[in-house]
Amino acid sequence: MEKIFNNTQVAFSLKNNRELNRAHFLFRLIASPSLVKIGTALTNFSLKFHLPVEGIIRSTVFDHFCGGVSEEDCLKVVDKMYTKRVSSVLDYSVEGKEEEAQFDAALQMTLKTIEFAKAKEAIPFAVFKPTGVGRLGLYEKVGEKKELTESEKAEWDRVVNRFEVICKTAFDKEVMLLIDAEESWMQDAADDLTLEMMRKYNKQKALIFNTLQMYRWDRLDYLKKVHELAKAEGFYIGMKVVRGAYMEKEAKRAEEKGYKNPICPSKQATDDNYDACIDYMMQNIDTMAVFAGTHNEQSSYKLMELMAQKGISKNDNRVWFGQLYGMSDNISYNLAENGYNVAKYLPFGPVRDVMPYLIRRAEENTSVAGQTGRELMLLETEKKRRKL
Repeated sequence: MEKIFNNTQVAFSLKNNRELNRAHFLFRLIASPSLVKIGTALTNFSLKFHLPVEGIIRSTVFDHFCGGVSEEDCLKVVDKMYTKRVSSVLDYSVEGKEEEAQFDAALQMTLKTIEFAKAKEAIPFAVFKPTGVGRLGLYEKVGEKKELTESEKAEWDRVVNRFEVICKTAFDKEVMLLIDAEESWMQDAADDLTLEMMRKYNKQKALIFNTLQMYRWDRLDYLKKVHELAKAEGFYIGMKVVRGAYMEKEAKRAEEKGYKNPICPSKQATDDNYDACIDYMMQNIDTMAVFAGTHNEQSSYKLMELMAQKGISKNDNRVWFGQLYGMSDNISYNLAENGYNVAKYLPFGPVRDVMPYLIRRAEENTSVAGQTGRELMLLETEKKRRKL
């Protein structure tokens, strides 16, 4: 397989010199765990006491990792990326809300992004988080099969209804819909709901996608179980496959509560699990569709090889590669340049509300071995090429 991910001219073709320098500056900061800790503490303090820092945040880390403060704000970025055949997934990245009015607002925002996806070829997917439309503690209680109070039953009915409205709208508009995965202790209830939506709306093709976090050692078995159901009942499976985003939190909770850690014992085990899942889906691609969410070059090459072996065309709509906006442009833009389906997750929302997402991005980049170093090396290569 030709190694295509080192081409920095293609990777950063949309970045002007100022944006390239800003990206280099940000990843140098992120490379230092102590600076990330200090920056996170200062940011949280500034936002808590309403200090005037939103302008600084907006012009640095926010603009690098986010598309804008509103969905309309994102369209300029969407159109710009699509000039290089890189699609967008508008991701309303407001987290940690707990009130019904906020869940209803997230529902309306998701419906709006489905409308955007229907209207624009550059936006092939819509997406939402289960905790965007319902309380985490409620998912946990439902997943553990605990008895709900009358008010909780009514609350859960509203969550189910929001799922139904979103999925039916996606079905009616023929827009592919990604449903994100979150913490393991709330995921069973979200999985069950998403499975019901697949049963209902994936009769002709995969439109509704669940998410498998492959740093969990049980996820391949879960996929195989869903596959047996799909074969028996006659529906298609859509899966976004990622490594995962809650590792430290998962390990800490498992230790505190005395249950087996749901996370794979090593990075290598996670990588093997991820690749085994992709391989399984590609062996069954006639009844599945995969959104391979990865910043890992080796996993991307392996999927490209599987496609070639099976004679699957690079632009087959059942196979998508996905990365986050502001990261791994060497993968995204080089894949698109070579004819593959690629979509960047494009987060948006008010600066203050999106900060938990941005802080997580910084912390993840710091903790993932080699990720920030690779970004820095590629940016430095391009700076030299441009003689900056």
